[in-house]
Amino acid sequence: MVLLEFSMSPLDKGISLSPYVARILDIIDKSGIDYRLNAMGTILEGEYDKVMSVVRQCFFALQEDCKRISISIKMDYRDGKESRLDSKIKTVESAVGKTLKK
Repeated sequence: MVLLEFSMSPLDKGISLSPYVARILDIIDKSGIDYRLNAMGTILEGEYDKVMSVVRQCFFALQEDCKRISISIKMDYRDGKESRLDSKIKTVESAVGKTLKK
């Protein structure tokens, strides 16, 4: 299983990018892959090929009408571990001894 955090946005569409981010999030949501949205990107969890397929679909959806796209990707693979979107946070909270802001 991989956790993949990414952000993707056009650089040629002005200051407000929410319509483009919404387009990407619709693809992610319809994919069935577990994900978490945060203020600076989205984290996907799943099998490598499925996660990368979603990122690829997002890219092609923006490429249709964007001439320049910025993409940042960070990925973590761990054999045999699932449901790390929540468990990683709970592990850190346990070490800190309290619930942290999400």
